[in-house]
Amino acid sequence: MPNLETCAPLVVARDFNFFYGAKPALHQLALDIPRGKVTAFIGPSGCGKSTFLRCLNRMNDLIDGTKMTGSLRLDGKEINDPEIDVIDLRRQVGMVFQKPNPFPKSIFENVVYGLRIAGHRNRTFLTDACEQSLKRAALWDEVKDRLHDSAFGLSGGQHQRLCIARAIAVAPEIVLMDEPCSALDPRSTNKIEDLINELAGQYTIVIVTHNMQQAARVSDLTAFFYEGKLVEVGETETLFTAPRCKETEDYLTGRFG
Repeated sequence: MPNLETCAPLVVARDFNFFYGAKPALHQLALDIPRGKVTAFIGPSGCGKSTFLRCLNRMNDLIDGTKMTGSLRLDGKEINDPEIDVIDLRRQVGMVFQKPNPFPKSIFENVVYGLRIAGHRNRTFLTDACEQSLKRAALWDEVKDRLHDSAFGLSGGQHQRLCIARAIAVAPEIVLMDEPCSALDPRSTNKIEDLINELAGQYTIVIVTHNMQQAARVSDLTAFFYEGKLVEVGETETLFTAPRCKETEDYLTGRFG
């Protein structure tokens, strides 16, 4: 694996703070997320990792009374600039949630939903985009003969891969994954992890996980959050084998969390 210090960052946070009302949830974050790599956020519940993930596509805008200060840049542009088109931002920064959320539509219409919203109507374009996205999500061979059946007929693991196909169909730069395997059985989890490894390099992937073994398996870079602060970040193998901070070591060895 190349030294991540030489990889150009796609996302840069500096002195970044986030508040739910008057309550601070993130404190003075400084973090670079490298382009084309897999970055894992780990830490105990309530440490701020999912909050920061949702800052990257402004999903927290949907919560009343939130406030952000400091700098959070994507490709050099401030994510929180009032002139940023949030719809365009969310096309650029796709999201896969903890619980699979297929729409009450066919498999085909689930995959091309974002493209239709973006104004694409050409049937050939949509058909090709659907096939390519399902292939990238390792789902094509399982569903190619029933694209026009309801997505609700798929299994839980297939639902999550369908949601990944839907996210990548609009050609995002980043795919955010918030505990994407927590609701899945071990076999489906293995398929999602294999998929993350296959997509790495094609996309910048940021995953929140409580499963430290999963972070070790799929990520290039790991960031450890604790009580709203970024305690330590580094190449995954180094962080897991030789953490610099006592809090990181205590968490990784199970002393808390």
